[in-house]
Amino acid sequence: MTSFFYQAGIQALKAAMSVGALFSSKMRLGVEGRKGLQQKLRDFRNRIPADAPVAWFHAASLGEFEQGRPVMEAFRKQYPDYYIVLSFFSPSGYEVRKNYAGADFICYIPFDTVAGSKWFLEILKPAFAFFIKYEFWYNFLKELRSRNCHIISFSAIFRPGQIFFKPYGGFYRSLLSCFDHIHVQNEESLALLHQVGIRNCSVAGDTRFDRVMSIASAAAGRPEIVSFMDDRPRLVAGSVWGNDMEVLVPVLNQTRGRLKAIIAPHEIRKEQISMWVKSLDGKAVLYSELSEHNLAMADYLIIDNIGMLSSLYRYGDMAFIGGSFGAGLHNILEAATFGLPVIFGAKGYHKFQEAKDLIALKGAVAVSDTGETLKQMEGWISNPEQMRLAGSICAGYVAQRTGATDAVMGMVAQLIKK
Repeated sequence: MTSFFYQAGIQALKAAMSVGALFSSKMRLGVEGRKGLQQKLRDFRNRIPADAPVAWFHAASLGEFEQGRPVMEAFRKQYPDYYIVLSFFSPSGYEVRKNYAGADFICYIPFDTVAGSKWFLEILKPAFAFFIKYEFWYNFLKELRSRNCHIISFSAIFRPGQIFFKPYGGFYRSLLSCFDHIHVQNEESLALLHQVGIRNCSVAGDTRFDRVMSIASAAAGRPEIVSFMDDRPRLVAGSVWGNDMEVLVPVLNQTRGRLKAIIAPHEIRKEQISMWVKSLDGKAVLYSELSEHNLAMADYLIIDNIGMLSSLYRYGDMAFIGGSFGAGLHNILEAATFGLPVIFGAKGYHKFQEAKDLIALKGAVAVSDTGETLKQMEGWISNPEQMRLAGSICAGYVAQRTGATDAVMGMVAQLIKK
């Protein structure tokens, strides 16, 4: 009976997205992007040797892709004879990474219908299937299992309220037995799985830590930013939205002359950036308009492009990470990797384990308003040693949690030997 409702739900989702595509550009991309997929996949399979082994990686969206990237790249390096196929559910992942050079074929995943899973896997014939973090698709998992494909979940995290752990969750619990191995992020997730009889699991950690360490080691230097630096401490405000800046602008005005700031918006909207420039009391310069002279004189540097943020944290002394005064906190690990203590809003951080951990360790602070933000920044400005200590806590936290990729690849090696 539960299977019937699941299949009906998938059909309803498919229909809803088709209707939604009439009104939503994002849904339209997802619907249009799946058209012709069967032939495109067949063309790809015909281009490679008939007996060529394939590893399929599936990510829901962009965040999961970044989480899975260390494993994909390690797999490519260790098993170069495999062809890598990468699929996404969401346009926000596919549209950004459809030209990713680390995969041989990139596509949307078909909807999880019985027919869709059968034709996709019949054409693809993967030897390995990797699902990143939250992905549990009934028809795909059952079909993969019937084909004796090795199935691995990694960076998975579970919470008591999920349906797997409800008395009526037997249908969904059965999916967990399909995996050869589930690599979870923490002991709490492992305990939950053990409580419902799932033993094909272990704690490996979160591959995001491997990813941010890799980003940090490969981050390009920005010589032009050196011209912005003086003896004042520097704040890097990363991935900020309008509601973040409503809190931050008064703080920057209060600390003018004692603090410099690099401000990187999450979205580049000229009207909004112009409004921020007008509301700041000090001299603000846009990155697109910088010169050595005006940058040296500036109090604030506003990054009006996308893609630079991860290379900017090395020039900071503290970080303010956006999103948590709105829908949800953005990536704090990139800043933490560079040894910056982190401030973020108190509203939207609770589902992020690293945020809770760093608060407990006193490497990060959640703030509710302008007053609390000002108090924390004033404290770090007046006590640089305390700021550096908090930053070293953050750097140590990341460094101690790398290695999840090695754990996943260790399991791959075991399965290949079977």
